[in-house]
Amino acid sequence: MILKRKVITFLIILVCFLLGSTVFHVLSFAGIKPNLLIIVTASFGFMRGKKTGMAVGIVSGLLMDIFWGSTLGFYTLLFAVIGYVNGCFRRLFYDEDIKLPIALIAASELLYGLVLYICFYMLYGDFSFGSYLIKLIMPELVYTILATLVLYQAILHINRRLEAEEQRSASKFV
Repeated sequence: MILKRKVITFLIILVCFLLGSTVFHVLSFAGIKPNLLIIVTASFGFMRGKKTGMAVGIVSGLLMDIFWGSTLGFYTLLFAVIGYVNGCFRRLFYDEDIKLPIALIAASELLYGLVLYICFYMLYGDFSFGSYLIKLIMPELVYTILATLVLYQAILHINRRLEAEEQRSASKFV
């Protein structure tokens, strides 16, 4: 059962990575596309806890580091932190309430944008934060929230089915 959950989680990460780099690359508005890996990392964090959120963050970040990063480990660390922090909210998570997931994913996206600004722009002398905020961070935040409304429901459905299957198999041994 644990292996099945890990394989399905990896497939979700891989599908979202491929969708983000192919389909949503074509569907970008003014060069802005939703960050599907933030949605996946944050969702698994508050659905499954700190360890799972961090593990999903490491895999997601590693994919980004390998394919798009200039320094191996930057995105891995950033996504691991995002997954871990979202895992801290597991006790507040309820399947029926979508407000908390949207707020956490929005906060994760905002943190992601701020860290990218600090590390890739501000440290190199570009201090036009207002422009970066209006032209990149906020549009990507809005687009990611819109994508969350669809992708989160799919992840939640898969998580519910896996949990129900795990409970059925655990009850067979009792």
